[in-house]
Amino acid sequence: MTRYIVALAAILSLGLFACSKKESGITIGVAGPVSGSEAVFGEQFVHGAQRAVADINARGGVLGKKLNLVIGDDACDPKQAVSVANDMASKGVVFVAGHYCSGSSIPASDVYNESGIVQISPASTNPEFTERGLPNVFRVCGRDDAQGPTAAAYVAAHFAGKKIAVVDDKSTYGKGLADQFKKSLNAKGVTEVLRESISAGEKDYSPLVSKLKQAQADVLYFGGYKTEGGLITRQMREQGLKTILVSGDALVTDEYWSITGAAGEGTLMTFGPDPRLDPKNAELVAAFRADKYEPEAYTLYTYAAVQAWAQAAEKVGSTDAAKVEAALKSNKFDTVLGKIGFDAKGDMDAPGYVFYVWKNGKYAYAE
Repeated sequence: MTRYIVALAAILSLGLFACSKKESGITIGVAGPVSGSEAVFGEQFVHGAQRAVADINARGGVLGKKLNLVIGDDACDPKQAVSVANDMASKGVVFVAGHYCSGSSIPASDVYNESGIVQISPASTNPEFTERGLPNVFRVCGRDDAQGPTAAAYVAAHFAGKKIAVVDDKSTYGKGLADQFKKSLNAKGVTEVLRESISAGEKDYSPLVSKLKQAQADVLYFGGYKTEGGLITRQMREQGLKTILVSGDALVTDEYWSITGAAGEGTLMTFGPDPRLDPKNAELVAAFRADKYEPEAYTLYTYAAVQAWAQAAEKVGSTDAAKVEAALKSNKFDTVLGKIGFDAKGDMDAPGYVFYVWKNGKYAYAE
């Protein structure tokens, strides 16, 4: 994690320096957790946005102007996210690819809306993000009221008759996802044997593990992030529990396995289809890898967010927020995620969620 923070801090400094020179062109931003426990996802955002900007600029930019990229670090903290949003506005940013945590995207979106900035999140899945009627918010990922039911249907079908526990980390993302899972699971006639919440950031989850042991839980559905999910999984194995962890898209990173080691074997999680596997993206993926970077998880989702905004701006011949927003909601765009569009709320017509499983230190599609 340290190398991520150091490297991204350097990138952040360069981004701010570039902006301070007031280069001509169009200024856009990328915002996410450059530091903190979710910095691996901030790294994905930055790499995805930087590559997209470089590729677009190599083809002549947007509206004949080169794109300049500003990087904002919210550390997945709502207050810091608002500060980042205000900073973006002060720098004349017209579009932001961000944020990662729903708890950051939601308050930041108010600032962007007031400032005439289009926001496309690559990762914020809480329904509230697009349910408040703001015209400037979009996402190139799914929603938890689709992700939770997908997980519940899978668990009900593959673990029929097993005891299910539901736990969240109290975050906007985690609690929302766990609640959606529980609601859908209960609607299928399955009642959980345990419903708990934990505090994120702790190191010892043995009290929870003891409750899981007492409840004889066969499956634990966890709404939360990879650090806590990894620690819980490892500590379950250390106490002899074979309980299978099922979770959401926040576990889609190799860092999850770095926390669990072999204890993570068999962990299941939901995420969108992996764009790295699309043959149309082979050249782009190879370019990332040539630079010694694996474009996993939200890297290409961030790339797609920049693509969609750029194509919308070109279509209307302007970076004016109202015009771009209208274009985004009335057209289709060719991206690394395929041909995508957005509904009136700003939600993408996504292909839906699929299941992945951790095996031998890697995640792949579950059968």
